[in-house]
Amino acid sequence: MNYRAAVDWVLSFADYERWPGFAYAARFDLRRMEELLCRLGNPHLGRQTVHIAGSKGKGSTAAMIASGLRVVGRRVGLYTSPHLHTIRERMKIDFQPIAENDFARLAERLRPEVERINQGHLGELTTFEVLTALGFLYFERAGANFQVVEVGLGGRLDATNVVQPEVCVITSISHDHTRVLGENLAQIAAEKAGIIKPGTLTVVAPQRPEVTQVIEEACHRSGSQLLRVGKEVIWREKGVDSLWQAVEILSSQGRYEIRLPLLGEHQLENAATAAAALEALGLPSNAITRGLARVSWPGRLEVLAREPWLIADGAHNADSAAKLVKALKRHFRFAQAILIFAASGDKDIRGMVKELAPFFDPVIITRSRHPRAADPLKLAREFENGHVQAQVTENVEQALAEAQALAGKEDLICVTGSLFVVAEARSWAKGLPMEYYPSPETAALKKGEG
Repeated sequence: MNYRAAVDWVLSFADYERWPGFAYAARFDLRRMEELLCRLGNPHLGRQTVHIAGSKGKGSTAAMIASGLRVVGRRVGLYTSPHLHTIRERMKIDFQPIAENDFARLAERLRPEVERINQGHLGELTTFEVLTALGFLYFERAGANFQVVEVGLGGRLDATNVVQPEVCVITSISHDHTRVLGENLAQIAAEKAGIIKPGTLTVVAPQRPEVTQVIEEACHRSGSQLLRVGKEVIWREKGVDSLWQAVEILSSQGRYEIRLPLLGEHQLENAATAAAALEALGLPSNAITRGLARVSWPGRLEVLAREPWLIADGAHNADSAAKLVKALKRHFRFAQAILIFAASGDKDIRGMVKELAPFFDPVIITRSRHPRAADPLKLAREFENGHVQAQVTENVEQALAEAQALAGKEDLICVTGSLFVVAEARSWAKGLPMEYYPSPETAALKKGEG
């Protein structure tokens, strides 16, 4: 099996990231994952683990924690989703994506075990479950002695919830995936808190009261020690620029002065959360400071160009859209703010538009090449309901060209709405290649033909 064939095989299963019409409780059963990993020799065990759930910030926080561990010489496996340019980004050793030949070789190792399970009574494994198993197998084969694992969706029934972590982290929780995880924050929090395990330390970012209550009760039931960012660990902003922000983090164990290369006040919260987790893992203060100062996490308030500013951010719900607007005001000076917007069809588009529409003019609507991309005409109608006229374009490249034609050197162009549109903007701006995959329907058809 070569790399292209391996990717096609992995994508031939039920894939909730590209095909949102699924029932969470009906499809997800951790027994499938446990059986697959058992057949593989339990590669998810045998190394120290940090497990991270949340609605926003979990990828950035995971990258910060992995960066801190890397500074002290740990060989770190980092498992995150979704990816920007290639599926191989999801599983990294020391921030380097898995090589194509390793991906193909491990897919070949997985295939017979996956086929045996899929013929059983537990139902078929999903794409995300197969990818997660491949990631754990890669970390084992590559000799990782630490793994930082980001939850894909929810927590309780997520494929990653087979690990035995030393530290559990729950980042900011807001309304997202409500059709799957629950209509209110307490229900969503209960799913996220499903990662909390007995005997662990749980680090929790600042939350709304109803969320805090759910997490505190989960920690009490499991006997997990709770460390609250904003209470036991606090932070203060010490200065900002268009490329960095300075933050002071204070805890009972230390004080950290950090020049953080990620923008937005929400990243200060993520940095404090990561510092608390790294403290719990026993890292010295200078390693925490250096690790957070060296972190890189593309697609999050990322500066792609200047004169005019071209900023890409993966905000994908109303809360993150509000934080994006606040961050743009805080970090940049500009005459006109131009928006390029595309979103997935299953997101709270109305909520995002409500936050973005008052700040941007003009607005350019487009769609990514992702199968879940919302109809641009539908997006434009939402802006029109907010009394903002929006220009509609067919693709991201056309939207960027239109924005560049409208912008002067003192202006700002912001691309946002999903990581999928951000990935295409990064590819355009930096000349980066992108992998494009068959639609779920085409992948299923190929599987049937195979």
